[in-house]
Amino acid sequence: MRAIIETVFDIFYLVIVLTVGIRMIRGSKAGTQFRLFGLMAVVLGAGDSFHLVPRALALCTTGLENYAVPLGLGKWITSVTMTVFYVLLYYVWRKRYQIEGQKNVTAAVYALSAVRIVLCMMPQNQWLTNHTPLAWGILRNVPFALLGLLIIVLFYRSAKQNNDKAFRWMWLTIVLSFGFYIPVVLWADVNPLIGMLMIPKTCAYVWTVLIGYNAMKAETGKQN
Repeated sequence: MRAIIETVFDIFYLVIVLTVGIRMIRGSKAGTQFRLFGLMAVVLGAGDSFHLVPRALALCTTGLENYAVPLGLGKWITSVTMTVFYVLLYYVWRKRYQIEGQKNVTAAVYALSAVRIVLCMMPQNQWLTNHTPLAWGILRNVPFALLGLLIIVLFYRSAKQNNDKAFRWMWLTIVLSFGFYIPVVLWADVNPLIGMLMIPKTCAYVWTVLIGYNAMKAETGKQN
């Protein structure tokens, strides 16, 4: 039953995110915030598919323990694409609120992203095994969490200052995604049931994508 429910959920998630992303890319002008948002959604869905597809195959066949290599490779790729996702979200913030300058903030975003990706590339992560070291799981997620915190603060402040109702909950979707993700990093190996928190974490990302899509439809409708 778990295999069926999780597989159906993952398929539903990937279809929604990729479909919305492609529609945003096709329905927006080049160089706009919504074209960038659509690209961000496609990066999210494409990256997650490298992990979720082999996971679904594993659950529906011989089990997770027999898919260590494809699952590990998928986690590795997803870790990198999620970092790219937040870099793109940062540039959505800049375009939406017409931010100029802020070189220190941009430098922080790139520095945290670079450290995160370098840590993800280290062989000590043992991605292709069934047991990756907890210490490295924590280490590579420290810059990622700091990057997320920075994006949370930026969207919270800007949405409030600009009375941006369309994006007023963007910061909360990121808070929720990290709130559900961190316990999985820390304790999923001890208690596998904690891994179920990835479902609401995924829902938070769907919310993030839908905020952008709904904003595009609303603003495009006003222009027409």
